[in-house]
Amino acid sequence: MGKLQNDRTRSQAKTILKYLKTHKRGISQKQAAELFGINCLAERIRDLRGKGHVIDNEWHSYKDENGHVVRYTSYILVREAA
Repeated sequence: MGKLQNDRTRSQAKTILKYLKTHKRGISQKQAAELFGINCLAERIRDLRGKGHVIDNEWHSYKDENGHVVRYTSYILVREAA
């Protein structure tokens, strides 16, 4: 199962990088899950950073229908690895 997991994580990281290249506003965990079924976005971002890609995160907040403040981050590609 190790090889399958590695293939899956590489494929997910590649998908996220492709998305970040074309979407300058970045991607959030919710978007990654809805669009690609990726539930471990932070880990895929860590993998991409480990390959030399420069990715920033930007915090956002809003009040939900119950008045609670909800915070989330979106990841933005700053520079691809050389």
